[in-house]
Amino acid sequence: MQLTVNTSKPYEIIIERGCLDELGGRCAALFSAGAKAAVISDSNVFPIYGERAMASLREAGFAPSSFVFPAGEGSKQLSTVGDMLGFLAQQGLTRSDFLVALGGGVTGDMAGFAAACYLRGVSFVQVPTSLLAQVDSSVGGKTAVDLPQGKNLAGAFHQPALVLIDPDTLGTLPPLFFSDGMGEVIKYGCIRSRALFDTLRDAADLTPQMESILFSCVDCKREIVEHDEFDTGERMVLNFGHTLGHALEKAHSYTGLTHGAAVGIGMVLMAHLGEHMGLTEAGTTEQIASLLEKYGLPVSDSTPLDQIVEATALDKKGLGGDLRIVLLRTIGDSFVHRLPRAEFARLCREAFAEWEGR
Repeated sequence: MQLTVNTSKPYEIIIERGCLDELGGRCAALFSAGAKAAVISDSNVFPIYGERAMASLREAGFAPSSFVFPAGEGSKQLSTVGDMLGFLAQQGLTRSDFLVALGGGVTGDMAGFAAACYLRGVSFVQVPTSLLAQVDSSVGGKTAVDLPQGKNLAGAFHQPALVLIDPDTLGTLPPLFFSDGMGEVIKYGCIRSRALFDTLRDAADLTPQMESILFSCVDCKREIVEHDEFDTGERMVLNFGHTLGHALEKAHSYTGLTHGAAVGIGMVLMAHLGEHMGLTEAGTTEQIASLLEKYGLPVSDSTPLDQIVEATALDKKGLGGDLRIVLLRTIGDSFVHRLPRAEFARLCREAFAEWEGR
């Protein structure tokens, strides 16, 4: 399966079992022979897939090196990117060379940010190995790191030169991180595809359908990104559940609660907020909660509501004193709604009290 993303810098997305071993050949069609390739990965992924990636690059005539950082959201900070940039300079990479992001969303976000910063922009290739990265973060060119004040607050738009998705890499994914990725898969069903939502609800085993599910999610994101590359309008719907999800991650100090789990809770809360406001079809919240629970994801959290709402202060969808939130009319139909922050806080307190007391 192959898709073209027609942004300001078009690129291909390849979804194919075993395509990790084609990394070098695919890159040979994009970069000059003998170019240097810096493989950026984490301490969990590199021991499993690093040598395969490096061997494929060497066989294609490239000169690969590797930068491996400690796995986990805790590494997603400016100091780690600073170390990456120092490594790239030590290796003597130029603008004719490229980076390879081999791993999950943290790796892709940081490697992409480093690529955007180094020499004011060098090329990079996304090779996502987690479900979350394959269906979402590897596509669209958003790169970022976290700040103490919130998630993904320092970053840049920098589109990859290629996205290579090998579904076989999901076979080594721990169950916790597969569930984590399902949070984003379910999101796509909520915002754009009732058919995908129903498939997830009805399937006893996703394995035979995984490639088509990956394609559905990526194609949905491709369409939205093409319409709104720099996240000023339609693309905001991709953040359904993320306003409160990111707040929950911050409240947990980015440990213990995975991104997909936090987004899942955020989707439940925002769906119920929409129902409370009379903008979302009754019963939508229960449908989403039931599907999240089916795939091992939580639907509530013990973090105090005021702490969650306070953590939305620097949400990137803010506009002056207002907040633009993503709501559903019904499953598969999403929209952006603008609210004053004070009213958002008040409505959240009312709606969340109802949900917790159901």
